[in-house]
Amino acid sequence: QLPEQQKTSESPLSWFRGVYLPPALHPLNKTLVKGGKWKDIDSTQEKRRAFLQDFCKKYNSRKTLQTHLVHLVSRIYVEDRHKVLYCEVPKAGCSNWKRVLMVLHGLAASAHNISHDDVHYGKHLRKLDSYDLKGIYTRLNTYTKFIFVRDPMERLVSAFRDKFEHPNSYYHPVFGKAIIKKYRHNADEEALKTGSGVKFKEFIQYLLDSHRPVGMDIHWEQVTKLCYPCLINYDFIGKFETLEEDANYFLQLVGAPANLKFPKFKDRHSSDERTSAEVVRQYLKELSKEERQLTYDFYYLDYLMFNYTSP
Repeated sequence: QLPEQQKTSESPLSWFRGVYLPPALHPLNKTLVKGGKWKDIDSTQEKRRAFLQDFCKKYNSRKTLQTHLVHLVSRIYVEDRHKVLYCEVPKAGCSNWKRVLMVLHGLAASAHNISHDDVHYGKHLRKLDSYDLKGIYTRLNTYTKFIFVRDPMERLVSAFRDKFEHPNSYYHPVFGKAIIKKYRHNADEEALKTGSGVKFKEFIQYLLDSHRPVGMDIHWEQVTKLCYPCLINYDFIGKFETLEEDANYFLQLVGAPANLKFPKFKDRHSSDERTSAEVVRQYLKELSKEERQLTYDFYYLDYLMFNYTSP
């Protein structure tokens, strides 16, 4: 017999293990949607949900994931007032989504007055893994779960530009130094000391290296490993490519205040050209054919799950 204290601290571990299987795809509650202008967006949304569901049925029949429930939900933000769960995918509109969640929760009057640092370092929003098991399960089963994704190559190039082409007091010394040291032959002292000036090709060498010198980072981790879309049944799948209309339709669905619209502004480096398909093409030119193929393979599941066209 375990002592009572030990029993309570250890027994939940068995609940963490194994797969959180999604229930059957249930219809979205659309009673709060006003006006007929959302018809096309709604139709697209239903196709995305059905596509992902079909994909997961095929995929899950061959593979189950042994992982902790708490790890599965570690990227999910909770907004209790409107009963929504948002899985954060960096470089797919996440800063503005967190602003919107803060407004929904009554922490700010407008998304436009919230600084970048407040969004990412302010600890205003609660994550799902901070609740006890009952709290996690209740919310997973009753709240509206949503995710916004982006073309994998665009997301990757956007992350590289943001973290390595601008001064950064974390990514240069932590990632930059390690990348330059391992992948740049005859690197000069200055580059080794600061970690600044990482080239895209060097970054890709790091990404594809099974013995990479520093770990993965959420800004370029696959969506499949951030949000587990085949294990957590997302009710709404938005895309960065149709961000504004998808976001404003979602806000209608969950009964957000009528005056709350998804912000249009670019969070940082606002003078930079946005990362588009054309910008991505320029960066991919720096890679060999094999490197391009391996990078695509790295994001293979993200391409498949969300029906993106391979480059």
